[in-house]
Amino acid sequence: MDGSQPRYQVNEYTPDPSVAFDPKLAAAYVKYARMLVSRGLVQSSLGGMALRVPHPSHPEGVVYAKPQGLSLEEVEAEELVITDIPYGRILCGERATTVGHQMNREILRLRPDINAVIHLHHDETIAFLAAGFEEIRSTSLTFSYLMQKPAAYLPAHLNVEEDVGPIKTFIADTNCIIMRRHGFTVLGRTLSEAYHRTCVLVSEVKRNIIVETLAAAHGRKGEYLNAEDMAWMMERGDGVIYPTLLKR
Repeated sequence: MDGSQPRYQVNEYTPDPSVAFDPKLAAAYVKYARMLVSRGLVQSSLGGMALRVPHPSHPEGVVYAKPQGLSLEEVEAEELVITDIPYGRILCGERATTVGHQMNREILRLRPDINAVIHLHHDETIAFLAAGFEEIRSTSLTFSYLMQKPAAYLPAHLNVEEDVGPIKTFIADTNCIIMRRHGFTVLGRTLSEAYHRTCVLVSEVKRNIIVETLAAAHGRKGEYLNAEDMAWMMERGDGVIYPTLLKR
């Protein structure tokens, strides 16, 4: 950003005839939204999700998102909107996006390898960090193999939904942003990957709570994987989670 006046404003209604809803993509968006809901992960009724898809007229792709005023629990396929990435203008659909979509767009702009973002206000994550724990430590092998990058922890006062500027300072090195007093944001190359990374993060939070509770009750300390072992697994994640099909 060079400080010059942008060509368009966020949520400016600029329908693009070349952009139309793909029923299969809209259905996939709602499917994964409902899957998050069915796991009890959509708390405080808010949160959001963004799905980037390629488009010949938009070099950075276009983004499917839910509009403001609706949660992932209630949004239907016909209520979704499509925006561009550089400006956040509405290319298809007739409602404005949420403030959180500006964060999603900035993540997608800075990470061309990422096509899906899930942001949730997860109760256990907020409570665990509010209880004085500094980080979510790993009890399992699955977390590192699937997440593939260390989590980035933001201080409680920093809200990158409202001010996306700081995102560029850390987003290249993480697939998971832990936002103290707020929740988390998880990135994926596909919607499926973002969903599974969300699930493994939530499982790790719950395991941390269980480990710390049981260990404290018995006067012990919890056992967690060290940073070196986690880094080793993160580097080899694709080979474990997405093994190659061998054909003769």
